[in-house]
Amino acid sequence: MKRIGIFLGSDPGSGGMFQYSLAMLEALSALPRDRYVIVVAFFNPAWRSYIEPLDLQILPLGRSGREPLTIGRIWRAACLPMEPWRAFLWRLDPVARVLWNENCDLWIFPAQDHWSYLAPVQALVTIHDLMHRYESRFPEVSRLGRHFIREYRFSNICRFATAVLVDSEVGRQHVVDSYALSIGKLFPLPYLPPRYIFSSVTPGGFDDRYQLPPRFLFYPAQFWAHKNHDRLLQAVAAIRHSCPDVFLVLAGPKCYEYEKLVQRVADLNLHNHVLFTGYVPDADLPEFYRRARALVMPTFFGPTNIPPLEAFALGCPVAISGIYGIPEQVGDAALLFDPRSVEDVTDAVERLWRNDGLCDELRDKGYACSRRWQQDDFNKCLQGVIVRLLHSEGHMERTITSEGAEDCTEPTSKASMMLRL
Repeated sequence: MKRIGIFLGSDPGSGGMFQYSLAMLEALSALPRDRYVIVVAFFNPAWRSYIEPLDLQILPLGRSGREPLTIGRIWRAACLPMEPWRAFLWRLDPVARVLWNENCDLWIFPAQDHWSYLAPVQALVTIHDLMHRYESRFPEVSRLGRHFIREYRFSNICRFATAVLVDSEVGRQHVVDSYALSIGKLFPLPYLPPRYIFSSVTPGGFDDRYQLPPRFLFYPAQFWAHKNHDRLLQAVAAIRHSCPDVFLVLAGPKCYEYEKLVQRVADLNLHNHVLFTGYVPDADLPEFYRRARALVMPTFFGPTNIPPLEAFALGCPVAISGIYGIPEQVGDAALLFDPRSVEDVTDAVERLWRNDGLCDELRDKGYACSRRWQQDDFNKCLQGVIVRLLHSEGHMERTITSEGAEDCTEPTSKASMMLRL
């Protein structure tokens, strides 16, 4: 019997890492129970509602629901050397001791947590992006020492992790180029749309809450500078005379660059063309995609993203930045544009707004794309990685599940192959 732990360091509802963690939980819950015990560690008690239906062992790590201020956190915040910490000082830290004392054969960290190297355990860690290296001009990854902190975190993950998961071939190359990690320790495991996106029920009071127009473009994103809302607003302003009914809905918590964007809407005189919804709960999100004319996502960050997958699954046409791993992720199922060019973004927006045939074509291709990589594929490939790490090097067991074994003889190649489809 093997013990596998999963450390849920993100908070429920916190975006892509939360959604990725949900997919991980579902994949682990599908492992055969006569061979694996799954332990789920978390700080935020809101995770209980997601974990308890899966009948897994629960390991709360704090009474307050927030990460405690331990010596490990202080050591990490000070960016001190890891050698003395991992040699003996880790025993002084209660969280590191708890993870060690669980005697797990492998701990999985889906949110690139620092506990993956602060606790001296066998760790499978996801690195979602290294944008502090590739897009360092954005303050959210460089200001106030963030670049140095991220370097400390990712270099230590690559030094001490048993293996690393990435979202794409581009993500794998970024890690190899940045930290010289052996290619054999890297496994692509592409993103999935979260399970809740498939709900077909219109939540009660939806129309009263949002009062959406009959047609609108949709962009759900935090108001970080790298999300590039400004150029999207300029694109809407550029076509408002030729397309007087053009309308943009921006969903996200009212923080970060939000106030600047509200002022930008005023400066561009777009009051009648833009709606800020504020935070949208998971239960409401599917209805936005079902009603939207299209998703337009001019982000500067990758390598890949989850919103286009959500849109594909619900028949919403997509236009998105053609950077990093995104062209691989979406294939010909989306319009690609240069996010640096207002003219490029404007062209994509106008084509989507005017051309019904184009939207129908993108909708069909999006549906087809969404069927190529689903939860069962994700489960089989993650299980394949686990089997590889828990058994003799180079030897793949073929008995996780009778169906999964045939498809997981080489999870890296399988995931890479599906990524290129």
